[in-house]
Amino acid sequence: MLFERISGVSSEQPTQSEPGTQAPKSKPEEQQNNPFALFQRQPDVSYSTLLKEISSGSVKELVLVPARRQVIVTYRDGKQITVPVLANDQQILRVAEASGTPLNVKDVRQEQALAGLAGNLALIVLIVVGLSLLLRRSAQAANKAMGFGRTQARTSPQDEITVRFEDVAGIGEAKEELQEVVTFLKQPETFIKLGARIPRGVLLIGPPGTGKTLLAKAIAGEAGVPFFSIAASEFVEMFVGVGASRVRDLFKKAKDKAPCIVFIDEIDAVGRQRGAGIGGGNDEREQTLNQLLTEMDGFADNSGVILLAATNRPDVLDTALMRPGRFDRRIQVGLPDRPGRESILAVHARTRPLSDEVSLAEWASRTPGFSGADLANLLNEAAILTARHGASFLGNRELEEALERITMGLTAAPLQDGAKKRLIAYHEIGHALVASLTPHADPVDKVTLLPRSGGVGGFTRFFPDEEIIDSGLVTRAYLRARLVMALGGRAAEIVVFGDSEVTQGASGDLQMVSQLAREMVTRFGFSDLGPVALEGQDQEVFLGRDLVNTRQSYAESTGREIDHRVRALAQEALQQAIDLLTPRRQLMDRLVEALIEEETLQSDRFHALAGLDVPSRSSSLDQLPAGA
Repeated sequence: MLFERISGVSSEQPTQSEPGTQAPKSKPEEQQNNPFALFQRQPDVSYSTLLKEISSGSVKELVLVPARRQVIVTYRDGKQITVPVLANDQQILRVAEASGTPLNVKDVRQEQALAGLAGNLALIVLIVVGLSLLLRRSAQAANKAMGFGRTQARTSPQDEITVRFEDVAGIGEAKEELQEVVTFLKQPETFIKLGARIPRGVLLIGPPGTGKTLLAKAIAGEAGVPFFSIAASEFVEMFVGVGASRVRDLFKKAKDKAPCIVFIDEIDAVGRQRGAGIGGGNDEREQTLNQLLTEMDGFADNSGVILLAATNRPDVLDTALMRPGRFDRRIQVGLPDRPGRESILAVHARTRPLSDEVSLAEWASRTPGFSGADLANLLNEAAILTARHGASFLGNRELEEALERITMGLTAAPLQDGAKKRLIAYHEIGHALVASLTPHADPVDKVTLLPRSGGVGGFTRFFPDEEIIDSGLVTRAYLRARLVMALGGRAAEIVVFGDSEVTQGASGDLQMVSQLAREMVTRFGFSDLGPVALEGQDQEVFLGRDLVNTRQSYAESTGREIDHRVRALAQEALQQAIDLLTPRRQLMDRLVEALIEEETLQSDRFHALAGLDVPSRSSSLDQLPAGA
């Protein structure tokens, strides 16, 4: 048997201690014949057997290890075993001497000493490594604590800024105003010899997404100077004095790399009026603002450091920040006009393959009120939809769907034929038909029953008056037309289903009507209360204005008159919409049936079914008589 052992010797082989028996197999031979030899326990040899084997001459060599109380036995066939002995064994010495077997004594104390030393050294190394890691962590924490007051501004070297003025489109007036800044950074001697002083600060004002940050990067790219950028909210922390320290550190680094540009985005986060709101202001924010004011006013003449800042809330900024010597120049970065939108679309279309059917001029006319960020998002969404459709070029289909995604939200599941779908169809046809029949109203672009994720069961999209958006000027006729347009859906429900069957679907329209009618009475003077402004723009208490400024400046009786005029305007608009739809009930029915069948009616299709001419997109201001 392979594993059968008796006293460490196989039952099928004679023992090694018996004289004249077969010698044990050599170790290599045994490993070759027995693949498990390496994993088997060495055979046990008794002390008496060992003495007999020494006497018989089977043992080649003995190595005595007194410290371990054992002897290492090497047989003549190469086999080696270890046998325990007594501490002061003299008999094995005499037997070995008598048989002539070599016997050596091995001292292992040196090896034990070396092993102990190695263990101690390993422990010492482990302790040193642990202490080093601990000290490094402590140093990092200390550096972090010491660097808490350092600026978090991101530094862009001049060779890493690739944005140029050609990459910024749609804001030509702002670029012209900032051209002087670029000229100063490139050729400061031209201004110095004339005694001119470049504006120390330039404030970019405009709605979100108009390209204020991009314009600042373009200035740095054109001038070829380092660019420091930071958000104003990164100055303020929970610890007192950190914001002021970061402002000092920022301007110190900027002066070391002058000429350069420092750009602070959303500066209204630290630049709001001091001492405003209930209970005073934020001390840490005010300290940060005070330090910013000091640094701006402490510039050396022609130091080459120009501060650019951007905000969409200039009304809440502190007056000390806006005075000459700090922000000397304020540049309005507004929404782009139609040529500006076309140029912006052309910039973003460089890296996107457009179909031949796409006209950037047409899409520029269809996106009034869009900012540069909105136009970039429009092409990006269209590119995503193109990839989803498996197409290779962006077409009008993808752009149309992207436009609806941006303005109305994602498409939901289509409505099933039923009472709800028919009710929504009458509501939307009411909006569109009233707008088409009302002078000075925005032209209809699209009527659809496809619901949106925002809860909109359908919608009617109009072309806003671009001239009004650009100029900010509105006429009384235009505002009255908007009231009638907004109430067209409610009027259609009344005409078709009656007063008792109207729904809450016009709640959003009613909110818009209430706000617009109130502004007509209280802000624009479009009522018989006279040409007076009874209310100003809404101003939040905690955004830079005092509580006292939000109180009403008119008597209670005047307030009742205001409410009466607001209700009168809304009621007149509703009655006008009803009067327009009542004699055209059959036309409404035909338009509703077409809308239910097709689900979407474009402008040309809608006006053709209604028997109306497609209105031009000329501004309502163009319809004013000369001298008006």
